[in-house]
Amino acid sequence: MDIGTIALAIAGLVIGVAVGYGLYVYRARRETARAHSETQRILEEAQTQARQQELKARDEAIRIRDEAEKETTRRRTEFQKEDERLNRKREQLDEKLERVDQRDRKLSQRQSQLDKQAADLAKLEQQRTAELSRIAQMSMADAKKELLATVEKLSRDDMARVIRQVEAEIKEEADKRAREIVTLAIQRVASDAGGDVAVSVVPLPNDEMKGRIIGRSGRNIRAIEKATGVDIVVDDTPEAVTLSSFDPVRREVARVALMTLIQDGRIHPARIEKLVEDAQAEVNRTIKEEGERAAIDAGVPGLHPEVLRMLGRLKFRTSYGQNQHAHAIETARLAGIMAAELGADVKICKAGGLLHDLGKAMDHEVEGSHAMIGADFAKRYGVDARVVNCIASHHHEVESESLEAVIVEAADAISGARPGARRESVELYLKRVKDLEDIATSFEGVAQAYAIQAGREIRIVVRPEDVDDLASLQLSKNIARKIEETMQYPGQIKVTVIRETRAVDYAK
Repeated sequence: MDIGTIALAIAGLVIGVAVGYGLYVYRARRETARAHSETQRILEEAQTQARQQELKARDEAIRIRDEAEKETTRRRTEFQKEDERLNRKREQLDEKLERVDQRDRKLSQRQSQLDKQAADLAKLEQQRTAELSRIAQMSMADAKKELLATVEKLSRDDMARVIRQVEAEIKEEADKRAREIVTLAIQRVASDAGGDVAVSVVPLPNDEMKGRIIGRSGRNIRAIEKATGVDIVVDDTPEAVTLSSFDPVRREVARVALMTLIQDGRIHPARIEKLVEDAQAEVNRTIKEEGERAAIDAGVPGLHPEVLRMLGRLKFRTSYGQNQHAHAIETARLAGIMAAELGADVKICKAGGLLHDLGKAMDHEVEGSHAMIGADFAKRYGVDARVVNCIASHHHEVESESLEAVIVEAADAISGARPGARRESVELYLKRVKDLEDIATSFEGVAQAYAIQAGREIRIVVRPEDVDDLASLQLSKNIARKIEETMQYPGQIKVTVIRETRAVDYAK
């Protein structure tokens, strides 16, 4: 290779290096310029953000300062108002204290005047008392005694007048309310006026049947009486025989058996025993059905079977001609209606009304009053204690422990005392009337006594010089209490005491 070529190669290499270095320098400068430009942009953005944050912080500080100034202003205003209110209160309190001081001064002055007046009055009273004693020629004790007697008489008259007025108002309102409740109860029950009566007379188709009932040498009638425990009275009554027994169930068994014998016509001792057994079974079924029916009709569920059985026996029991089975149902209905009106326990009242005369079904077998017998029997078979008290207290043999017991007692009286419910013999009626008059005349100061309204009211005339108005009020209560304690009667008896003063003079 020649020198020229080498020189050209070296020159080319130098030129290439120079060109490459120039390109490198150019690129380096361009990158440096670009980096510088980017740095400037970032600095400018940072400065812009810093200025914005500074502005926000300044605005927030201004807002917080404004709110603090507003809160300070509000609290300052409230403090000023509270201070003004306290100042007004202080001024008002000062004024009140001033008025109280003035009132105390006036009261002190008035008390001084009153003390002076009291002293003057005491002095005048002494002078008046001395003058009265001198004029009346009476001692202080005598005058005081006479004055007290006069005041007592006037007070008794005023007391009697006030008592009469209050009693009249209370009685008027109570009577009005009681009439409403009783009338409503009676209207809703609306039972028949007359009660059923247990049959004790058996009709016969003819008088020849009497001989067949008696039988040869009286064997048939003895067999019937032995099997039933009932006396058969064969007398001159045409076409009828009478059954006599203290036990109404036995009498019913005998009636059913005798009616069957009469219809069958075959009357002899062997058949009598069979028919009496059948009659006993039939009567027992009737007793069970009637007990269940009474509980259903009265609305008293859940009673023990023995209680229902005893209740069914009342179907054949009467009192003053009133059937006790119907009376028990009626009393339960009346008590339930009255309890609903008065806000009492309706269930207890119905149960008490239905069972109140339960003892009458067994009073011929157990010694004691029917109320206590029935209460003991009901208690034995798990009847509610409140119902037991209703049964025991309906004739005041024990104290009534609840409003329900009083309602049952009232319902019993209404059912027994309504017109036509009961009847009594003339002898018992006359005895009751006489006993009423004897009780009234047994009290001091009574001049005359008259039983009126078929023995449902007793009017008593007293001597006015022995009995004053207040004593007449007490006398009526005492007589009523003694009647309740010593007599038995249906319903209630009104006691009226009459006192009058008659002034008589003659013109000559």
